[in-house]
Amino acid sequence: MSRLELRAFAEDHVDAAGSLLAARYRAHRAVEPLLSERFEDPDAALAEVASLWAEEDASGAVALRGGRVVGFLLGTRRNDQAWGANVWIEWGGHAVEEAEEIRDLYAAAAGRWVEEGRTRHYVVVPAMDATLVDAWFRLSFGQQQVHGVRDVPAEIDVQLPDGVAIRQPAEADVGALIDVHLALPLHHRSSPVFSARALPTREESRREWLKTLATSEEKILVAFRGDRPVACWSVMPIALSPERPDLLWREPACYLGFASTLPEARGGGVGVALTQATLDWAREQRYQVMVTDWRATNLLSSRFWPRRGFRPAFLRLYRSIP
Repeated sequence: MSRLELRAFAEDHVDAAGSLLAARYRAHRAVEPLLSERFEDPDAALAEVASLWAEEDASGAVALRGGRVVGFLLGTRRNDQAWGANVWIEWGGHAVEEAEEIRDLYAAAAGRWVEEGRTRHYVVVPAMDATLVDAWFRLSFGQQQVHGVRDVPAEIDVQLPDGVAIRQPAEADVGALIDVHLALPLHHRSSPVFSARALPTREESRREWLKTLATSEEKILVAFRGDRPVACWSVMPIALSPERPDLLWREPACYLGFASTLPEARGGGVGVALTQATLDWAREQRYQVMVTDWRATNLLSSRFWPRRGFRPAFLRLYRSIP
């Protein structure tokens, strides 16, 4: 086998990178049929790579054997306030013929990123590719987030626990909904998630609820025990997802973007009923696919969502360099 040659990513590498991405995507879709056919087309994959390369802070590396591109890695930047001094290797920002080559590519690209002070590194990888995931793990990345997908069933029986009703919230419910809103970020700040994101204040939560009820395209379903809201699920068109997956999934697809239950209401079937009700609404709206995501370190979520039929499709891995 010829020696691996590493170079900085450049404009003339975009075409080859698109072909590699399309090949990786075809292998992924063979395992996960709810992915769209779109990026099996090399031209569509090329356009995805080109859009990443066009971003202001894009940089990366390519690997060649015998003058042929056999792998690429392309990092971009998201908002530093939300993600720290970061580099994001998006789902379309990497592909290799051999998984081990990703380690060489990262070594070639990451030195520049760290010199620039960007020490928080994120990568989105196909969950089905255990060899590739392992290669990233051997670069000291760990699993942070799971992006799951499932089909919307043709029929579903919503089973409510005793004393629970599900309905859309009204403005009069906002004061009581603040506790439900804060329950999820509070849980994420506890062990073993240890999220460092700032908690919204109660007034910020109130304003967000009022804005959402007035203007949002989300479908919000709340579980009540008597007059008290104890859990809330929210689903929206996939294009509204902050994780940019709208072109990845077989259409029509929706995104379950928020799910929060008060601690005292957990484990009693409320979340199961809300998931059933959300899927039933998606069925009525003729959606075929539902996507959601969860923190891998959130023990409750990481067990709940797979039991509700969501299959891991992509993993977000993370490395923080001291």
